[in-house]
Formats: sequence, C-alpha cells, structure tokens
Amino acid sequence: MNKPGGSKFLNLLNSFFCDYLPIGCGASRNTIKSYKYAFQLLLRYMHETKDVPPDLITFDMLTYDCISGFLHWLETERNCSASTKNQRLSALLSFSEYAQNKDFEAASSFRSGVIRIPMKKHANAQRAIFSVDEVKHLLEQPNCRSEIGYRDKVIMVLMYGSAARAQEICELRVKDITYYPDGKAVVILSGKGNKKRRVGIPQNCAEILKNYIVHCGINDKPGSYVFKSQRNEKISVSCIEELFKKYVKQAKQSYSNLYLEKSYPPHSMRHTAATHMLEAGLPLIYIKNMLGHVSIQTTQIYASISQKAADKYLKEWNKKWFETYDDHRDKESERIPDFLKV
Repeated sequence: MNKPGGSKFLNLLNSFFCDYLPIGCGASRNTIKSYKYAFQLLLRYMHETKDVPPDLITFDMLTYDCISGFLHWLETERNCSASTKNQRLSALLSFSEYAQNKDFEAASSFRSGVIRIPMKKHANAQRAIFSVDEVKHLLEQPNCRSEIGYRDKVIMVLMYGSAARAQEICELRVKDITYYPDGKAVVILSGKGNKKRRVGIPQNCAEILKNYIVHCGINDKPGSYVFKSQRNEKISVSCIEELFKKYVKQAKQSYSNLYLEKSYPPHSMRHTAATHMLEAGLPLIYIKNMLGHVSIQTTQIYASISQKAADKYLKEWNKKWFETYDDHRDKESERIPDFLKV
C-alpha cells in the first residue's frame, strides 16, 4: 500500500513532465530531457540511500536535508561538477514551484526546502582549446577500419568543421545536409531552445561527411540520423563525451608534450573551431552567427557580412587550418516511471 502522499508526488511529477513543460511553458526537448534525468537520479538516490522506491516517495520526505544530501551525493558519488549540480537543482526548483501552485498544502515544505539551497558558485575555468597540432593528432587516433572508429572520426571532423554542439551532432539527420556543386555543404543544426541555424562547412569536411553517409547506406534515407550507436539508435551526448575522453587519452600517450589541460570535453572542439576561425580572419559577427549565439541588435546594423565574403573567408580558413583525413547510459534497476524515461 502506498504511503499517504506517495502517489500525489508521482502524479504531480507526471503532469509536470507530460503537460506543464511541453505544453504549458513550451520547454525545449533538451530541457525536458535534462529535467527527466535529474529526477531519475533523485529516484535512484532515494532508492539506494533510503531504500524508498519511487511509488512510496512523499513530498514530506523531500526535506532540505534530503535535497542537500542528494546534491552532495551527486558531487561525491557521481563526480558531478558545480554547473551540473546547478542544472539538477534548477529542475527541482522548477518542479517545486509547479507542485506548490498545484497543491500548496502537500508541496509547500518541499518548495521551502529547495529554495533554501543556493546555486553552487564555481570558478570560470579557462576553456580548453586544442592547438592545430592537437586537432591533427586527435583526428589521427580513430581506427577507420572499424565502423565505430570511422564514425568517431567523422563526428570529430564535423564538430571541428561546423563548431556544432554535441547535442546538435546527435540530432543531425540526412535531410539536414545540402551539398552544392562546388563541393561545399550546408548543415541545419538544431540548437538550444529548438532554434535552427544553417552552417556552411568546408569542402574537405563536406566530402568526408558525404562519403560516410554513402558508406552507411543512408544517403537515400532523409529521416535517418547520421550518427548512430552500436544498438543502431541515435547516438547520445554521453557517447560523444566518452569518445573524446578515449581519443584524447590515446593522443596524449603519443604526444605527452601536448594536451596539457585537465580535460577536453566535446565542447572544446566548438571553442577550438571558433578560435581558429577568428585567428584565420573570419569576422566576429560571422562566427557568432555560425555558433548560434544571440547577437547584440545594436551591432548588427554595423557588422554584417555578405555570403560572398563569407565564402571567401571560409576558403581561406579551410586552406590554412583544415586538414584532409583519408552508448553510455547506466541501466537502472529501479522502477523508473515511464514518463521519466527518455
């Protein structure tokens, strides 16, 4: 038998994810996915440390001490960074506000406990940027004779050529790529908040990407995801994170004088591409548009760039910098509700 209030917690959590986030506030798919994972972790924490299954969790259990313990568990057991902990706390804050508005009596204590917890401050760490040599040696690491190695190399080449985020690479479909007679290509990337942008990629990169798609036999399947996991599913961000760890480690073993930063997450390639483009002479306004950043309106009037000029700069960047180069999800044992599965 459920404890009083247990089903109330899950019912409100269900409506939060199924109704409020996608319909009520129009949250992006990535935001919903991030919030779901936060609550998957919370349910795991309650199960592992307090022996409370999901269907018996009540709002009264989610005290200030409980939530603080959960965040500490994320840091010590899951090795989460300050920014990741803040993301999980943001999910709890959003749900606690929703739950309190829906049922003040049941959720007010939960809400008061969550809002007492401050976001963890973290130093603005210097961004890890690959040098040109480091990019070259990194792209030499995957074994293209294997399907996974070939996929991994193309992913890293495309991330360098497009400055795409890892999530944008995961979402890329065959129909999002347009090739032109001159050998160049444009990819449509789905960024934060479901915003889409068109990004031109260098000729070398376009050729590598096109050859890979033909090799995979999906060039006539516009709805197919370009990069898939070993289970033939859409590749995940965590998989891309793992492949970067793997190949950076391999490259560092061969070039111990390079790769001196503590870590190089996938986002490092995005920062690297932007840095190298800037050094090659591309105007900052073009780089901002390519990255999908929100431009300052007052500067847009004075800083614009024609497509012809952009092509010229890209050609110079490609010639100067670009080299030509011949799933990790924990399986949960807990009874995770269906609405939290992604």
